[in-house]
Amino acid sequence: MKKTIIAVFILLFSLQSCKESDKKKDSVPVNKEISDLSIYNLPSKWTTQDGKDIELKSLKGNVLVMVMIYTSCKAACPRLVADMRDIESKLDKNTKQHVKLILVSIDPKTDTPEKLKDFAIANKMNQDPWLFLRSSEENTREFAAVLAVNYKQISPIDFSHSNIISVFNPDGELIFQQEGLGVNNDKTITTINQEAEKI
Repeated sequence: MKKTIIAVFILLFSLQSCKESDKKKDSVPVNKEISDLSIYNLPSKWTTQDGKDIELKSLKGNVLVMVMIYTSCKAACPRLVADMRDIESKLDKNTKQHVKLILVSIDPKTDTPEKLKDFAIANKMNQDPWLFLRSSEENTREFAAVLAVNYKQISPIDFSHSNIISVFNPDGELIFQQEGLGVNNDKTITTINQEAEKI
């Protein structure tokens, strides 16, 4: 009888220690390497509407929804901003905290952090999940090339530019693009929500 009790005790103890080692395995964070396709490889520095300097890799772990605009634009940009607002309104409330909606300026000379801040406040976009970024002209061109966004200054205050909203997964890889103004965004919303659910 004693032997049976001891055997059961040993068995229970060994099962418990297996469970604990499994828990330890599960709770160890996996530091996944950044792939060659990730925007987090770009070494460029960016400034937010609050004047804070960041690198893109500081956004790692979030789903990024990005569009390139300039604040003095009177034609396509207000429509792109409206499209971004529409996307925000349809995000899953349970996973929205894992999404960043980012507007990147193609006119860094004019769009100072102060200008971006004023624009953010005027458009009620000066809080999470909204973020405005500007950098040097060289960094902006490099980033636009990654997004396949073409832009060209056509006058001292005007730019001609592509109308593309890009979605990046938490590892900074481009996974979807919505092209055009006021287009159906169902696929964009689905892609964002599905990626955010994985976090």
